[in-house]
Amino acid sequence: MLNALGLLKERRFLPLFVTQFLGAFNDNLFKTSLVLFATYHIYNSAETEQNFNAIATALGILPFMLLSALSGQLADSHDKAKIIRIVKTAEIAIMLLGSGGMMLALYGMTQIGLGLMLGAVLCLGVHSTFFGPIKYAILPQHLHEDEVLGGTGLVEAGTYIAILLGTVLAGIMAVQHAAIAVLVVALIGWAVSFQIPTAPREGPPLTIDYNLFTASWRLISGTMHIRRLFLAICAISFFWTMGAVLIIIFPPLAKNVLTADKHVSTLMIALFSIGVAVGSVLINALLKGHTSARYGPAAVLVMGAFVVAFSLLCRGWPAAPVGTLYDLVDFIQIPRAILVLLVLMGIAVSGGMFVVPLYAFLTTTVTKDQTARTVAANNVVNAGAMVTGAVAVQGLSFAGVTSENMLLVVAVMSPIAAWLAQKLHLACD
Repeated sequence: MLNALGLLKERRFLPLFVTQFLGAFNDNLFKTSLVLFATYHIYNSAETEQNFNAIATALGILPFMLLSALSGQLADSHDKAKIIRIVKTAEIAIMLLGSGGMMLALYGMTQIGLGLMLGAVLCLGVHSTFFGPIKYAILPQHLHEDEVLGGTGLVEAGTYIAILLGTVLAGIMAVQHAAIAVLVVALIGWAVSFQIPTAPREGPPLTIDYNLFTASWRLISGTMHIRRLFLAICAISFFWTMGAVLIIIFPPLAKNVLTADKHVSTLMIALFSIGVAVGSVLINALLKGHTSARYGPAAVLVMGAFVVAFSLLCRGWPAAPVGTLYDLVDFIQIPRAILVLLVLMGIAVSGGMFVVPLYAFLTTTVTKDQTARTVAANNVVNAGAMVTGAVAVQGLSFAGVTSENMLLVVAVMSPIAAWLAQKLHLACD
C-alpha cells in the first residue's frame, strides 16, 4: 500500500490536490480579507460585526442547500474532471467581482463595495457546491480502496493548510494586494485543473432532475433511509453546526473579548487550521488506512471539553486599555495567552480526528456511480445545519448572549455528535 504522502507523487492525485489546495486558499484569502476589513475598519460594534459575519457565512452556505442535488447528479453523470475545469473558469469571474468590491469599499464606496463582496461570497458558495462533491467522489475512481482514507486525509489536511496560508496572508496583506492575489491564484488553479485525469461516469445513465426542490428531497430521502449514511451525515452535520458558530464568533471574540488586533485574530484562525490538519493526518495514522468511526465519540467529547475550557479562559480576560487593542507581541505576553492558544489547537485537532473518517466513510460505502450524490446529500443537510447555526448566533446575539456563552452552546452539542458517532461505530465497524 502506498504511504498516503506517496500519493503526492502520483498524477492521479497531485493535480486534484493542488487544484483543491489553491481553491481553498483563494476562497479563504478573500473571505478572511472581507471579514477582517469589515470587523476592524468598517464596523465598531460587537453585535454588528457578529451579525455581518453570520450573514456572510449564511450566504456562503445557502447554495449548498439549493444546488447540491443538481451538483451531485451532474458529477455522477458527467466527467468529473471536466466539471472541475468549468468550475475553475467560473472562479476567475467570481474573483473579478470580489476584487472590484474590495477596491470600491477601500476608496469610500463602502456599501456598494460590501454588496459586491457579499455577492462574490454567494457565488463562491455556488462554486464550492459544484466542486465539493467531486473532490471526494473522484477519489475512489483514481485511488485504490486502501488509499481512499489516506487520500481523504491529505485533501482535508491540505485544505486546512491552505486555509492557514490564506488566513495569514489576509491578516498581513493590504486589501488592494489581496484583490490582485485572488485573481492570480484563480488563474493558476484554472491552469492546474487541466492536468487532472479524466473521471468519466460509471454505472447506468442518470436522468437529471433540474427541479431544485424535488431533486433535493429525492436526494436526501434516497440517502438518509440507509442507516449507516443517515448516522454519518447527522454526525457530520452536528460537527459543522458547531464549526459554523465557532467561525462566526472568532473574529468578534478576538476583538471585543480578548481586545486583540487583527493579527491576533489571524493567529487564532491559523492555529485552528493547523490543528484540523494535524487531526486529519493523526487519525489516518491511528486507523492505519481503515475507514472507521471508532475514535469519533472520544474525539468530539474531547473537542467539547476544550471548548468549555476556551470559554472559561476568555472570562475575566485582562482587557487592553480603552481605545487600544493588543498587538501580537503584547497578547503573547499575557500569562494565560499561551494556554488560550493551546486549547484552541486542542479544539481543532480533536475536531479533525472526528470528521475526516466520516467523510471517507461516505465515499467508500456506496458504489462509485453514487459517491457524488451521497456527498451532495451530506452537503445539503450540512448546509441546513450550518445555516441553523448562523441564525442561532444572530438570535442569541440579539438576546444579549455573549461570545463566551455562545461557546458553551457548541460544547453542549458535542455529546449528541458523540452519541451519533458511537451508533455509527456499532452499526458498521
